[in-house]
Amino acid sequence: MRILVAGATGVVGVRLVPALVARGHEVVGTTRTPERADRLRRLGAEPVLMDALDATAVKEAVMRADPEVVVHELTAIPPDLNLRRFDESFAATNRLRREGTDHLVEAARSAGVRRLVAQSYAAWPYERTGGPVKTEDDPLATEAPTHLRQTLGAIRYLEAAVAASGLEGLSLRYGGFYGPGTSLGEGSPALEAVRRRRFPLVGSGEGVWSFVHIDDAASATADAVEADRVGVLNITDDEPAPVRVWLPELARAIGAKPPRQVPAWLARPLVGEVGITMMTDIRGASNARAKRELGWRLRFPSWREGFRLGLE
Repeated sequence: MRILVAGATGVVGVRLVPALVARGHEVVGTTRTPERADRLRRLGAEPVLMDALDATAVKEAVMRADPEVVVHELTAIPPDLNLRRFDESFAATNRLRREGTDHLVEAARSAGVRRLVAQSYAAWPYERTGGPVKTEDDPLATEAPTHLRQTLGAIRYLEAAVAASGLEGLSLRYGGFYGPGTSLGEGSPALEAVRRRRFPLVGSGEGVWSFVHIDDAASATADAVEADRVGVLNITDDEPAPVRVWLPELARAIGAKPPRQVPAWLARPLVGEVGITMMTDIRGASNARAKRELGWRLRFPSWREGFRLGLE
């Protein structure tokens, strides 16, 4: 198949492009900068410059590529997030989730694209009620802490736009990424904070996180491109876990001392309500449907071995 990967030089894109090429697909990858075009050529893709916020540029790029499938991996996430100003950190990405998605959908319709696969998120947006692990049948939250509302709204917008696109639309709700090039990879600010004991265990640590290694996210996306599944799928590993379990294990895996434990009231001025919520109250996500319906096989079924062997 001929496939257009929008955001091909992002953290998922640089793992996805070679995976698709290895499966025999013809890949066109978009990037905003000429400097990254050479990297796409080395990965085996045909590069095209595109500003996803320019509707005309998007339409021209998609029409020229003439793909059967479009993969939406457009993000602009900074390497060091400020939890107290989460929505500000995600402002550019949220524009891509709204305006960029609209532009891709319109262009894909005009170009006769059959299928659209888009990046969504499962690591915290599920409603924070009921059991600790959610399936795709469970609702996303409708309310969020003040500095998380715009980002939650953008995720919900993207999924609704994909579902209403008139294409074979599938939103992939990825877990929290770890591994090379991610916000939880070797040399990342978050990992350095764990090493320096500046990433504390806040309050009860009962917030349940779902992770996925970046290579597993890419392989699931390649499987999704080739499938006919529509709707939404959780792309996470087999072991959702509370912060009080995974954070000490992460510290141990990188040879750091155990994290300090800090009461929520003391941490609130540093991490805000968003940080408190993520440490104490979010829900994880089940990957059972994705494994069953895509035939997806994970390199790292659990973050436990992934933290030990897959961060670099």
